[in-house]
Amino acid sequence: MTIKHLHDVLVIGSGAAGISLALELAPHLRVAVLSKANLMAGSTSQAQGGIAAVLDSTDSVEHHTADTLTAGAGLCHDDAVSFTVSNSSANIHWLINQGVPFTRSSDDPDAPQNYHLTKEGGHSHRRVIHAADATGYAVASTLIQRARETDNLELYENRVAIDLVTHRHTGSDNPRCKGAYVLNIEADQVELFQARCVILATGGASKVYLYTSNQDSASGDGIAMAWRAGCRVANMEFNQFHPTCLYHPQAKSFLITEAVRGEGGKLLLPDGKSFMERFDPRLELAPRDIVARAIDHEMKRLGVDCLYLDISHKPAAFILEHFPTVHECCLGFGIDITREPIPVVPAAHYTCGGVIVDQHGRTDLDGLYAIGETSFTGLHGANRLASNSLLECIVYARSAAQDIRQQLAHSSPDLPDLPDWDESQVTDSDEDVIIAHNWEELRRFMWDYVGIVRTNKRLQRAKHRVDMLLQEIDEFYSNYKVSNDLIELRNLAVVADLIIRSAQQRQESRGLHYTLDYPHTSSEAVDTILVPKNHQ
Repeated sequence: MTIKHLHDVLVIGSGAAGISLALELAPHLRVAVLSKANLMAGSTSQAQGGIAAVLDSTDSVEHHTADTLTAGAGLCHDDAVSFTVSNSSANIHWLINQGVPFTRSSDDPDAPQNYHLTKEGGHSHRRVIHAADATGYAVASTLIQRARETDNLELYENRVAIDLVTHRHTGSDNPRCKGAYVLNIEADQVELFQARCVILATGGASKVYLYTSNQDSASGDGIAMAWRAGCRVANMEFNQFHPTCLYHPQAKSFLITEAVRGEGGKLLLPDGKSFMERFDPRLELAPRDIVARAIDHEMKRLGVDCLYLDISHKPAAFILEHFPTVHECCLGFGIDITREPIPVVPAAHYTCGGVIVDQHGRTDLDGLYAIGETSFTGLHGANRLASNSLLECIVYARSAAQDIRQQLAHSSPDLPDLPDWDESQVTDSDEDVIIAHNWEELRRFMWDYVGIVRTNKRLQRAKHRVDMLLQEIDEFYSNYKVSNDLIELRNLAVVADLIIRSAQQRQESRGLHYTLDYPHTSSEAVDTILVPKNHQ
């Protein structure tokens, strides 16, 4: 018998989006939040820079909107940008009320609402509110603490969602999401979580690449599950590569925050010369796609493993105040950023595409919502403006929560009997080496063929390889007992296929998608929308 859990709302993902939504709903509904590891293991806790919002009298909604549209290279949806930016200030104050300890201005640290604002690439004003250089950790830890204190909210750790349960599992003609099958990693047992509404808040898919800033998360679980359930996805070809991740043989995937460049950090060649002036008049503060391509170009031109980011010309006290996390981490690898430059390389960082949703996070399937990096709202276009991601998480989480309350108040679907998880025909695998081999192959060819610079031939090679992998993984999944690694590999292969297919459809260079075969930008900006065969 499969263990079953019943709730009004099931939230898959414990990052800023998922926890914010849960906190808004728990006073009214029975809510469960699933985390695939511990509650702090997601991408939110790793975010350093901050959250973009209109908080200063010299800034405006119009300026923030214009910067977002410019970075998005013509593909942002005006309504999504307007909705998000217009609600930025209110949602920051919601976070402040939750207790997030944002850094105060040194001019008058005790003054109410007097917070330090920094400036990042693509922004025309200082509008990024932060908690030193560990904003994501501050947001995540604060919200999780609030969640632990909240009644009617159950938190489940070490639970990996396998697939959504829909009307197809019951033979119903009424399309709807009804829950999810979930692997309890500690018990090595599949459980069934039933709910009247399910929210995908699982983050992005940058782990599909060999080098990523999100090594422990971002395996595309929510996007893959929604696709298999019949939901459309959009703009999966736009994968943001963060220009500056620490390059060191012992460093796993440490991101050097955008704010280092925002506060005057300079990018340098190995001989100490600057180079960004040859690529963009905005220099180090150009949008991330431009900076990442410039670094990639110079590394390939010179045949070197990394370039350098230097903030050592600033006073040591300034560096320690603004970048304590970066300083401590680099010092652990023998690099004193107050005295020497930081070796850096680009790494896959953020997924701008995702599951298509409306302003309330609703997907194509009734009862299923997607928020945060899992979703495609239209906010980011062809390139995300720095620090708009955490803002999107909070704005759409609270909007979705409001919609769910209204939906369930007017019509509360029954929780019907759902079939147990069937593993009667599977066996334990004695060939886990196959999973490890497929994992390595997938991430390497995605890096080599579908990375910062693409060509038709590279994409064709990647499509050929992913087709073979999908067949192998499907056979393995059908015959062997599920594991965390197998679930992630299955999802990553699906997402890789979506990225490749989307990239093949876009016959132009725009934002984060740059191809040598179509180096120019088309006069018409069109989203890339993929529709699954089982779409309703």
